[in-house]
Amino acid sequence: MSGSFEETLRQRLEAVRAQGLWRSLRPVDNRSASVLEAGRHRLVSFAGNDYLGFSLHPAVMEAGARAVRDWGAGSAASRLISGSLAVHHHLEETLAEFLRTESALGFATGHAAATGVIPALVGPGDVVVVDRLAHACCVDAARLSGAKLRVFRHNDLDDLERILRWASGLPRDASGGPRVLVVTEGVFSMDGDSVPLAGLVELKERHGAWLMLDEAHSTGVLGPEGRGLAAELGLGERIEVRMGTLGKALGASGGFIAGSRALIDLLVNRARSFIFSTAPVPAAAAAATAALGLLVTREGDEARARLRWIAAAGARGVTRAFQEPADSVPPEGSVGHIRPVIVGDEAVAVALAERLKAAGVWVPAIRHPTVARGAARLRLTFSAAHTEADVDVLEQAFHRASIDTPTTRSGGAA
Repeated sequence: MSGSFEETLRQRLEAVRAQGLWRSLRPVDNRSASVLEAGRHRLVSFAGNDYLGFSLHPAVMEAGARAVRDWGAGSAASRLISGSLAVHHHLEETLAEFLRTESALGFATGHAAATGVIPALVGPGDVVVVDRLAHACCVDAARLSGAKLRVFRHNDLDDLERILRWASGLPRDASGGPRVLVVTEGVFSMDGDSVPLAGLVELKERHGAWLMLDEAHSTGVLGPEGRGLAAELGLGERIEVRMGTLGKALGASGGFIAGSRALIDLLVNRARSFIFSTAPVPAAAAAATAALGLLVTREGDEARARLRWIAAAGARGVTRAFQEPADSVPPEGSVGHIRPVIVGDEAVAVALAERLKAAGVWVPAIRHPTVARGAARLRLTFSAAHTEADVDVLEQAFHRASIDTPTTRSGGAA
């Protein structure tokens, strides 16, 4: 039996290799604001999501260290047993105040937040409508809920309306359902473009649907004091479920859901990833709270301005250096801190990433299933922690790497 098991695994792994989709973990021995040390390599990294550089900010690190001294390394229990520590409640109160919502609830990860909230809101007989490029955790959560899953073309409000019209024609149950939940992102993680939020909000309201907006890549970066895309457009009060992460611009770890008090009370009672998980570590909660405090200060404003400048400089450098500049044009609606360079072929993307590594820069090759087949790309992310020298190194590395690495197709967002 065990031999058959191992042989099956080997065959599946060989299939992964044959498709050019092999992945492996790369140990990082040390990291600074913008540099990774891995084995013999010292690499300027354009691969993280620490958009404001807060993960290494002295105030954020000290808050985490202090929480370890005060509360220990772990929370020792789930939140509904004895793990609901004051440090968690302080974070949630700060999040709700920051986002101007009635309440908020923290989760160990963003994935746990998604798989907690969607099945708590909808189930068999209901409908979840997801943007084609929404994060995998939202798709996983929709499938887990048992609701009918429908996918609309990326940022295509006409296609979304077609699906909402179909959903409105479904037979009603005793409770007046089916309930319809639309799920999208503020800024999309692989393409860097933003959702046409105003039109989407009007559309979901016209059809009586609910909206869940994942602001993982826009919290801290967009809007007044970094409050996100919904705040930038003045639409926060018209969005039922606001999701975000503590592990990107906030520089800590974890996820959250923000909204009405009734929503949060329902999650405390029905979100399985919350109920049956040990509470997040105190250090992460405290560090995120400290980062939220920084966002609303002049230092936060300066970090966002720095990020915009670095992103623009980096984009110009890549466009100058890359063999096919059309591939480097950001997709319509891009906000700059996530920059895809569409390559197309998976093997070519991996080869280009390896050449960049040899030139001293770490930019990952993103392939299926993270993106569609034939839409492999290099995904650059910029941070306020990057320097002008880092951007120069990036341009030089792209110039060297692209000379002998042909691309197979051009294009914008996949």
